[in-house]
Amino acid sequence: MDLKTTYLGFELEHPLAPSASPLTGDVDMLKILEDNGASLVVLHSLFEEQIEHHQKLSEHFINLGTECFAESLTYFPPLEELDHGTEEYLDLVRRAKEALSIPVVASLNGSHSGDWTHTARLIESAGADALELNIYYLAMDMEETGEAVERRYLDTLKAVKSEVGLPVTVKLSPFFSSPSHMAHRLVEGGANGLSLFNRFYQPDILIEELEHYPHLELSDSRDLRLTLRWLAVLYGRIACPLAATSGIHTVEDVVKAVMAGASVAHLCSALLKNGPGHINSLKKQLLEWMESHEYESLGQMRGCMSRMNCPNPAALERANYMRTLYSW
Repeated sequence: MDLKTTYLGFELEHPLAPSASPLTGDVDMLKILEDNGASLVVLHSLFEEQIEHHQKLSEHFINLGTECFAESLTYFPPLEELDHGTEEYLDLVRRAKEALSIPVVASLNGSHSGDWTHTARLIESAGADALELNIYYLAMDMEETGEAVERRYLDTLKAVKSEVGLPVTVKLSPFFSSPSHMAHRLVEGGANGLSLFNRFYQPDILIEELEHYPHLELSDSRDLRLTLRWLAVLYGRIACPLAATSGIHTVEDVVKAVMAGASVAHLCSALLKNGPGHINSLKKQLLEWMESHEYESLGQMRGCMSRMNCPNPAALERANYMRTLYSW
């Protein structure tokens, strides 16, 4: 039974890969994840705010007093040589590469192009095999058009791609008026892969305290449905591999994601709930499921339920919407 899959140019033994999470920020845990069968790992994210905060601090202390003592500028190294809050992350990349034999994908999380994107070059130099670009942006300005929001994503991707030669995958938001068109533009802009979808965590309201507060809920299998629809729509129509993320917990979830078109099934909440051993458990169950259903390879299964191969494409469109409403 052949579980091999290709993602970002890497041939993986199987499609099960931990995504960015609290589990992937520690080298010892990364090693445990690999020992439990991870085929690839995405490190936890380095945030734009972290980088820019340290840049501002560095600039403040470099310029402190220079209006009085011009020669004091020579006391400091060039600004670009200072640690801008990235050194700890770069050290994680280096140590992960030394400890692991599977591909290590770093993760940058930001909302716009800017100086912080230069950090991609340092991440590449530290040895990362690929980079996931997690663009987390909420468009709240009523004067900002949809085109301007899309341009923000494309400009950020362009800025990162100008810094590195390694593969860059974009963790995509579902909140576009035309996700298919946006996916196409990102691939045209240089994305080597797309991950569907980024979860935008929603704040709750404390009604007695009159405060907003962050409320984190782990995903469950129901969260996979949106991803399945757009995997099925995009598979075979854009020139890059697709990863499924959010809502993959069971072997049935993995099978659905692959049938819709995913090359990789990212695991986060499932590992936080069940521990690293869940990877090998899913791998074993996937082999058993494929054998019982007479599939010889993952490639044979991939995309069989995509829009391109679906005998009833309308099931992904309005007909399914109407049938669902009338099924109650």
